[in-house]
Amino acid sequence: MWYGVSTIAARFLNYLVTPYLTNVLLSEDYGKMSLVYSVLPFLNVLFTYGLETAFFRFSNKEENKASIYNTTATSIIISTILLGGVLLFFHQQLATFAGITNYPELIKLSIIIIMIDTLAVIPFAKLRYDGRPRKYALAKVTGIIAYLFFTFFFLSVCYVKAKANPGSFWNSIVDINKNPVYYIVLANLIQAIITLLFLYKEVFSIRFKIDFKLWRQIMVYSMPMIIVGMGGVVNETLDRIMLKWWVPGDEIFKEQQVAIYSACYKLSILITLFIQAFRMGAEPFFFKQAGSENPQRTYARVMKFFVIIISIMFLVVALFLPVWRYFIASKLWDGLVVVPILLLANMFLGIYYNLSIWYKLGHKTSPGAYITIAGALLTIAINYLFVPRFGYIASAWATFFCYGTMMVMSYVWGQKVYRIPYAWKKLVAYMVIAVILFFIHKAVIALTANLVIQFAAGAVLLSAFVWFISQVERKEFAKLPVIGKYFNK
Repeated sequence: MWYGVSTIAARFLNYLVTPYLTNVLLSEDYGKMSLVYSVLPFLNVLFTYGLETAFFRFSNKEENKASIYNTTATSIIISTILLGGVLLFFHQQLATFAGITNYPELIKLSIIIIMIDTLAVIPFAKLRYDGRPRKYALAKVTGIIAYLFFTFFFLSVCYVKAKANPGSFWNSIVDINKNPVYYIVLANLIQAIITLLFLYKEVFSIRFKIDFKLWRQIMVYSMPMIIVGMGGVVNETLDRIMLKWWVPGDEIFKEQQVAIYSACYKLSILITLFIQAFRMGAEPFFFKQAGSENPQRTYARVMKFFVIIISIMFLVVALFLPVWRYFIASKLWDGLVVVPILLLANMFLGIYYNLSIWYKLGHKTSPGAYITIAGALLTIAINYLFVPRFGYIASAWATFFCYGTMMVMSYVWGQKVYRIPYAWKKLVAYMVIAVILFFIHKAVIALTANLVIQFAAGAVLLSAFVWFISQVERKEFAKLPVIGKYFNK
């Protein structure tokens, strides 16, 4: 919960800048920014190459605890310097790939950001493994606050004053001829530096030495995770780049379509926040549970609560979309139709993260690579075939079918290798009921334009779902701390 709350706080602060940016920037500039941030996850996978997951996996062995930190940290420092140098040399080609050929400096800044972020990966993993959530939370949240401050400072103070007073002090801070997206990425760079400074003790505790026998074992485990990570990035972010490639129209129209889709994607905020928070806390938890008695039962219970929470979150966003839409500028509301599709897609993704424990626990991580490749190929195929005709709606459905396919593949394959007694019929029923309630609400909207009635209907449907779940899972909730006493009456 500590890691989850800190991650939610950090990500929520980051989301708060979305309505500001969508209003301050032109649609095409917001599209450029989205394209830049579509490249970053690819670079992140290359730079970290699965070492974070490997750190958790091998730290569980007593004989590795003395050397796992130094080995993984030294490996990632050396590879970051080498890979960063190569990518900086080819930054122009990366800019062309991202569809921002005229702004290579954005890619150069992005590479430096990834290099700094990568240096913090293993120290952050150590904090998580050692159970030090307060320092973890402080570093994350402070970094985000710095990003928000400098974004506002550059765009709404320096940029405005420099334009109003040519040749003034403010012109020495910002160049008004640069695209404003440059200063958003620069604020991100400042964030990365400040975050790393918070980890100076963990960084300076690294001893630059590698246990090559252990390192070879780690590489065998982590190499397939590169494919898993790269395929995951294709599924999560490449659709923005493919939308830019294949949607018909001129350059400005393409970037506007990317902006609409990217902004509406962020309206799945509650589910994506929870999934990110869950992953931060769940991964080390799952590995530690592996040695306990009957861990499969624990994994099944976690999955049940996870599905219940994301089903409620789906309704909270989908039934009250007229409220959530104010997180983005009104000029981008044309894309709101994709939000329920993306909400469901992210529900599938969260379930897949739960299911993936079966191959992460073993030394054979290649099944994760095969599943992710299948999802990536499906994403590319659907976008290629349907984006020219349906635009960003095709990208949303590609995400839906990609994550749905990965979820099903992981469940079927995983049950053959490492059986976990998931109550899958009940969990599917919960999600189906949530979707049915959404369509009932759509019918109410079709019958009346009165927002009060629409919100009242949404509140009734959401309350009915929560009550229904509480009755079905009464015995399960009674076992929980804090809230259990209310179900024992």
